[in-house]
Amino acid sequence: MESPSISRRTSTLVAALLAFVSMSAGAARLSADDGFKAIFNGRDLSSWDGDPKFWRVEEGAITGQTTPENPTRGNTFIIWRGGELDDFELRFEYRIIGGNSGVQYRSFTNEEEWGKWVVGGYQADIDSGDRYSGICYGERFRGILAGRGQSTVIQDNHKPKVVGSVGDSAELQSHIKKEDWNDYRVVARGYHSMHWINDRLMADVIDEDKEMRRRSGILAFQLHAGPPMKVQFRNIRLKRLPMNDVKKVVLVAGARSHGYGAHEHNAGQLLLKKSLDEGHPGIHAAVYRDGWPYPLDGGRRESKVSDPTAFDNADAIVLYMDGGGGHPVNWDLDSIDRLMKKGVGLACIHYGVEVPKGRPGDFFLDWIGGYFETHRSVNPHWTIKNPVLAKNHPITRGVKPFEINDEWYFFMRFRDGMKGVTPILGAVAPPETMSRPDGAHSGNPLVRESVKRGDVQTVAWAATRPDGGRGFGFTGGHVHWNWGNDDFRKLVLNAIAWVADAEVPANGVESTTPTREDLEANQDYPKKRDRS
Repeated sequence: MESPSISRRTSTLVAALLAFVSMSAGAARLSADDGFKAIFNGRDLSSWDGDPKFWRVEEGAITGQTTPENPTRGNTFIIWRGGELDDFELRFEYRIIGGNSGVQYRSFTNEEEWGKWVVGGYQADIDSGDRYSGICYGERFRGILAGRGQSTVIQDNHKPKVVGSVGDSAELQSHIKKEDWNDYRVVARGYHSMHWINDRLMADVIDEDKEMRRRSGILAFQLHAGPPMKVQFRNIRLKRLPMNDVKKVVLVAGARSHGYGAHEHNAGQLLLKKSLDEGHPGIHAAVYRDGWPYPLDGGRRESKVSDPTAFDNADAIVLYMDGGGGHPVNWDLDSIDRLMKKGVGLACIHYGVEVPKGRPGDFFLDWIGGYFETHRSVNPHWTIKNPVLAKNHPITRGVKPFEINDEWYFFMRFRDGMKGVTPILGAVAPPETMSRPDGAHSGNPLVRESVKRGDVQTVAWAATRPDGGRGFGFTGGHVHWNWGNDDFRKLVLNAIAWVADAEVPANGVESTTPTREDLEANQDYPKKRDRS
């Protein structure tokens, strides 16, 4: 007997298919400017990683080729290293001569067992013959998930159930051009995937296999083992789609900085992602490591990755990186401001709260309510004691008072009258914080008077914007090991959920205390080069 879940899904699916088929031809011809961004430059393999024995750029296309003299022992792939795909629409053109290929999406690697350029996961198939083009195949991942012309639901037993048809397989094949360029379109929204070739819907899959289904993963193109073959891909464009059932948080980790155990942006952001994945099912977190997600300032400020779509479906952005005059945001103020005006949340951690006075500082006042202003704010190392936590604010839910030593910045420049700004964490700074002479970061008469009076110094704050967006500033985070403190970490996790407009649980975002091994993972510098 058919399950009620599948029965309801089937009727919904058929209605959706009718709508999609009626609009597919026009939709497939939408302008590349309609939210789509190129992720291949047509000149070289920047951001793409494949075995150079097989992959090159030819005729403005990513080209994979095997020959009798240069075969591949197993399927090999060229992987896009720009970022991972979650909810998206991908468009490209392909041409294949001999053999079999495909585009992997939301996929994964296992270098220790499979090797560097081997990928598993969902595949939109490409075939020089007449059988496989357009199907959904699970490479190292459950096998065929939908044949051409099929609508399927993948069940908890890991097997697909055919629930409808999107066309006759042979008739659909007749629209695919042999040894010529074809248009491919892949859409994945939630756990629903669709493949089009030349404006014809080829396969439709809903994945209800909770154990194995995937919401995000890498993008790659395949070169198949077997007889000699050649496959080419060009005009590769990506569009991020809103993740309507969860909040998307983009965590950006700055380039390496101070040394082992300090300003560990990559390790810190990966720990925060792990904690969010564990503690908040309503948040989908993505990490971009080692700098800004794409080159800035006309390409003169290089990035190790290049994903021009990185922020396009973000509900919140978290910046943990070196700041001041070298803060990457200084070269991207206008595009970030457009996101803020759409209501995207922003959280900045430690040095990431410092930008130059003037235009960058004014933006930060608007975006997060305050910032570190040189010759006003200060950056001493000190231990917070008897902290003052905001009452009845979601960010402090479940957070207990804690004492911890860090480079706690204070005496921030806030909006006039603290309009829309709520102090979240504060403490009285001890006199020794003023032991250094006056300087751009070390002291000035105003802050010395404030410390002498015993004022509570705000070291974390929340802000709301008239557009509905939210901001958060947190001045701790110099000392990497502090992420092992449950309350220190929970305060930031709660804040990330809050700026993303996700529900903060009554007891805060719970997560497992990191082990020493967890904390030592993903460090930018080896331990023997301790510079802290």
